[in-house]
Amino acid sequence: MMGGRREGPLMRNTSHSVVKSRILMAMAIGISFGCLFAFLYPHGIPSSSAPAFHSRRTQVLSTKCESSERLNELRKEYSAASKENAGLRQQVKELTEKLRLVEQGKDHAQKQVEALGKRHKAGAFGTIKGLRTNPTVIPDESVNPRLAKILENVVVQRELIVALANWNVKDSLEVWFKNIKRVGIPNYLVVALDDKIAEFCESNDVPVYKREADEGIDSIGRTGTNHAVSGLKFRILREFLQLGYSVLLSDVDIVYLQNPFNYLYRDSDVESMTDGHDNMTAYGYDDVFDEPTMGWARYAHTIRLWVYNSGFFYIRPTIPSIELLDRVAGRLAREPKSWDQAVFNEELFFPSHPGYEGLHAARRTMDFYLFMNSKVLFKTVRKDARLRKLKPVIVHVNYHPNKLERMKAAVEFYVNGNQDALKAFPDGSDW
Repeated sequence: MMGGRREGPLMRNTSHSVVKSRILMAMAIGISFGCLFAFLYPHGIPSSSAPAFHSRRTQVLSTKCESSERLNELRKEYSAASKENAGLRQQVKELTEKLRLVEQGKDHAQKQVEALGKRHKAGAFGTIKGLRTNPTVIPDESVNPRLAKILENVVVQRELIVALANWNVKDSLEVWFKNIKRVGIPNYLVVALDDKIAEFCESNDVPVYKREADEGIDSIGRTGTNHAVSGLKFRILREFLQLGYSVLLSDVDIVYLQNPFNYLYRDSDVESMTDGHDNMTAYGYDDVFDEPTMGWARYAHTIRLWVYNSGFFYIRPTIPSIELLDRVAGRLAREPKSWDQAVFNEELFFPSHPGYEGLHAARRTMDFYLFMNSKVLFKTVRKDARLRKLKPVIVHVNYHPNKLERMKAAVEFYVNGNQDALKAFPDGSDW
């Protein structure tokens, strides 16, 4: 049996000395390594994040350079866009106008639906009537604020007589407005095409409107022929309709004997006097065309109607009416040799056919005895005792060149009661 080992005093002292010497040696080695590191790295051990810092700084500098270049590019693009700004504003203006017309067309369609109401069955024979009157457009005073202000003091029930005039027709214009005043018509306006006629109207207390300067219109207005001036009215009338007013367009070779607004139906887009001289020519008839070589089918039936007079018509502010004015004005601009009255009737009457969409406008022919042209007066009425007793609303001297003399004669006959005032004139013109 083995017993426990016991150390003597000498062994314990020796072991303690060894441990102590080892500790002193370790401390010496530690101090030596510390001194060595202090000598090699006086600013401390290099940080591992330093390269990343330098990398980020380089990236920031690079980004600043790129931003500066991009800013210069943007400035160049802005400068180029600014140069095109005038053109863009014009495009915006045109698009705005188109949008407004589309909105008006939308309103027009909505009002048609409202007028028609719910869908119904056709009903009994002879009881059905279609939509007769197109709704008016939404008034837009921004089109011409100055004209809108003038019209507020002129119109009656949102309608008025409008005539275009330059100094060339000064004498006829004077007969025109004197008889309007005599009848007591308050709602009329002269669109002056030159300064002299504007001053003449103002001096005679005649409502007048002088347009803003327009090189094309002004040159025609001052020096143009009757036909050239007549063509302007379709462009000028558009503003009146856009403002929401119905216009009775009148040439100045017209004598007013009664108030025409008392004799209008107002059930159509256009209500016009006719160049016809009897029931057939004024209101239409079946004209048979004969072609003998066709044998059994030699007779072809045609519908004939004498044209509307573009010098006296009532036009309501509807989409079809404005489209009519645009069509006529557009064609006259493209076809300067065309006669405005011929173009006016073609656009109003030609039906849709391949390659062409006709105008969807309602129209009415005025009573040719009430709204009388000079052919009816001098060829028929003055020679008939019964018709001589009839007092027309107006007399339009459209068939004869000596307009002023015949206008004065009509005043003498109908106003002053001179029964011989019309006798001296031939039926037609003196060539």
